[in-house]
Amino acid sequence: MEETKSRNFIEQAIDEDLKEGKYDKIVTRFPPEPNGYLHIGHAKSILLNYGIAKEYGGQFNFRFDDTNPTKERTEFVQSILEDVKWLGADFEGRMFYASDYFDQMYEIAVKLIKKGKAYVCDLTADEIREYRGTLTEPGKESPYRNRSVEENLDLFERMKNGEFEDGAKVLRAKIDMASGNINMRDPIIYRVARMTHHNTGDKWCIYPMYDFAHPIEDALEGISHSLCTLEFEDHRPLYDWVVREAEFPHPPRQIEFAKLYLKNIITGKRYIKKLVEDGIVDGWDDPRLVSISGLRRRGFTPESIKMFVELSGISKSQATSDYAMLEYCIREDLKMKCDRMMAVLDPVKLVIDNYPEDQVEYLDVYNNQENPELGSRKVAFTKELYIEREDFMEEPPKKYFRLFPGNEVRLKNAYFVKCTDFIKDENGKVIEVHCTYDPETKSGSGFEGRKVKGTIHWVSAKECVDATVRLYENIVLEEEDGYLNEDGSLKLNPNSLVTLEGCKLEKAFADAKPGESFQFFRHGYFTVDTKDSKEDALVFNRIVSLKSSYKPA
Repeated sequence: MEETKSRNFIEQAIDEDLKEGKYDKIVTRFPPEPNGYLHIGHAKSILLNYGIAKEYGGQFNFRFDDTNPTKERTEFVQSILEDVKWLGADFEGRMFYASDYFDQMYEIAVKLIKKGKAYVCDLTADEIREYRGTLTEPGKESPYRNRSVEENLDLFERMKNGEFEDGAKVLRAKIDMASGNINMRDPIIYRVARMTHHNTGDKWCIYPMYDFAHPIEDALEGISHSLCTLEFEDHRPLYDWVVREAEFPHPPRQIEFAKLYLKNIITGKRYIKKLVEDGIVDGWDDPRLVSISGLRRRGFTPESIKMFVELSGISKSQATSDYAMLEYCIREDLKMKCDRMMAVLDPVKLVIDNYPEDQVEYLDVYNNQENPELGSRKVAFTKELYIEREDFMEEPPKKYFRLFPGNEVRLKNAYFVKCTDFIKDENGKVIEVHCTYDPETKSGSGFEGRKVKGTIHWVSAKECVDATVRLYENIVLEEEDGYLNEDGSLKLNPNSLVTLEGCKLEKAFADAKPGESFQFFRHGYFTVDTKDSKEDALVFNRIVSLKSSYKPA
């Protein structure tokens, strides 16, 4: 029996609309404002809108909502384009700018004035706020609300022509100052603002407000379903009012869904901007951030983010997801894709006293034992190796099965070795461990003699590459009462970045390319940093450790 996939409330609404013949074609859009970098929450919106269009054989539009040039920069435009393409949302031939429609928006504003649905107001911003009323008290009508159509047309044209100072006049929709929804109390739809726009230059000195511009953009593009997050639910009556009064024949339908939140993870642009400006992170793409560019640089894949969005679900109820679930998704995606290789992050020299001095033995090693299709490689085995410092102890506790004087362990993919001695420096720090090996115990030889309880990894001292390795934790402290101090500042985690120099990696890593990912045996998944890594100075970022606290439902 074929399993029936449950349909979320958005799919159910679209199914009903199609059944009733409201739309001939499903058209969705992702409309970011280019005032910052996108984050994991935006990924949900991108994948949802693109996925719905694809599911219904419809169309997906990508549009920059660039109606506020004070906060918008070309840098943000480029980063957003890169992020959306990386996530796999195809908008070939369907990229738009809100600013492309400024002429139509102006004409619609004129139309509203002629219909008696908009007026020019001279109140200051503070006065407008005062007149608006509160959640429990109705607003008060502007003394300019009953200007004639002719006067409003004249004043609005003069606003456009630059006759008034910034903030001197605004155009407001004439709706209902007593409305229970504050958004409907004669909202501002145009303001005077002398700003150079990245797309239209100095053509305009008046700009439309988002709540006025957005429904018009959707309607002009033939969007059928405007999918947006819950904070726009209270704005929906205004959205519907604009497309209705503008007399669009096939108005879009706005449907709201819950945002994607991560527990104790910073997503707010204001906080990220401060971290960048204060130099606490090295940019919007710092791997400690959950900006999409930061996740990409950290080593997350589009597939892992898509899996995370699907597991988080689409609903009307606001909920918070655990970062551990995102880590689970990247582990699931990488475990069959990555070569599993040996890297020693805190090296100490291991000398095999009875191994031939100049001999180099090349061992056959599977790249990924769970995925034979990834093939195998040759790993050099020599007299001198590097092992992890934590894999040797002079006086070990109970149940410590790694190297200590007199104990025998297996070297991963190689031989049994038995610790015979060790050397310390003048400060008492172990700098060299000595052992002997048993040539009869070669891995894969069928040896069935004595057993050992411990297996440790290693790297040839003769054939290895040096690398810098970065270990990441959350940028803020994960505490029950949240990541903000009483004064609103962030509770920064001093261990959010640990940089390890002089790490020793298999020689095969010499060919690693920026953005390429690997599993380091025992340490987790790592990627070559795309910003700082050089061919002769490799830098690896830890994507995620191997251990998980998350259990999928």
